[in-house]
Formats: sequence, structure tokens, C-alpha cells
Amino acid sequence: MSRSTTSIARAPRHSQADLFDLESGLPEGFTYQPEFLTPEEEMHLLSIVEGLPLAEAQYKEFTARRRTVSYGSKYDYSENVLNEAPSLPPFLMPLRAKVAQWVGVPPEKFVHGLVSEYRPGTPLGWHRDVPDFEVIVGVSLGGSCRMRLRPYRPGERNRREDVIALELQPRSVYQIRGTARWGWQHSVAATQELRYSITFRTARAAHAK
Repeated sequence: MSRSTTSIARAPRHSQADLFDLESGLPEGFTYQPEFLTPEEEMHLLSIVEGLPLAEAQYKEFTARRRTVSYGSKYDYSENVLNEAPSLPPFLMPLRAKVAQWVGVPPEKFVHGLVSEYRPGTPLGWHRDVPDFEVIVGVSLGGSCRMRLRPYRPGERNRREDVIALELQPRSVYQIRGTARWGWQHSVAATQELRYSITFRTARAAHAK
């Protein structure tokens, strides 16, 4: 990954240096590529996702500003269970195939799709994705955002200097797997412009049907 195409803010030292990809400065298992989509591919996807039945995401008693629609499955945060959802629609299949080729995973392994809308001022708090999923791939559309990553240390105080910030540009893609998937959390700072994302996830082996 070329540093000239990616804006990464990172503290000069970290307590878990062995968890980093030293070449990119990102956690091991986190990969980022700008210009993954062509402008034409982005415009085509935007013309569809802007008309989807998006609804505010619900996290137990909290209603988020982020609006989403799930395919393949949908997680119920009030019951902490993964429920069925409508199958991935045809318009997502070419993107799923392109994503699968990029990460080296068969397309059919990506059993979950999530389309999200971030209106200006919409944040996404610190979290790890639910344990039912393994590999996570996200594609950005329409606008940029600042993704932040920090080591996952339950019971310990988080240190500001351990946070990495990465600008996700329109048409870019990122992958989270391995150490970055289970040993790190991520969040999105309040967006400055309208942005959409399409996220694909594979099923975790222990949860595969």
C-alpha cells in the first residue's frame, strides 16, 4: 500500500508492536486499498442503494443515527441472536465476487451483506463485530470517513496514543481478519458528508450452518 494514497495517523510507539503490519502501519490482518471501484461502478451502486428501505439501526435500547438494511442474516442485539434476513439481492453479486477475489475467499462464503447510510454527523461507536462472523470486508461509497482502530483490552483503560486513524476514501475497500478481527476494535468518527458503505461478512466456522 502506498503511503501517498492513504492518510494514516499513528502514534510513534505502541505497547503491542508485534500486532502491526510494519510496512503499512496498520494492525496485522487489516488491509486497505483505495480506488477499488471505478467511478462508474460507484455511481451504479449509489443509484440503487439510495433507494433501499434503510432504517435506523437498533442496539438494545439505543437507536443509532446510522440507517441500514441487512441481507442473508440480521443480528438482534436485544436477544443477542442472529436471525434470518432476505437473501443477498442480485445487484450485490458482482461486488461480492470482486471482493471475494480481492481477499481470496470463495464468493459464496460471504453469507451476510449490510448496506449502511451515514448522514452528516453520524458516528459509529467502538466495537468488534458480533462473533458469528469471521472475515469482514467494507466498501465505501459517496463520501469519506475517518475510521479509528485500537487494541481490544477488556478491563483495561484505553490509551489515546494507541489509536490509529485511517481515512476511508470513496470507492475504497478494507479487510478485517485474523489479529485485526479479534484483537482490535474499530469505530467511525462523525461523518462530514453523506456516505454509504457495503459490508460483506463470512460466517465464523463455529457458527456456520
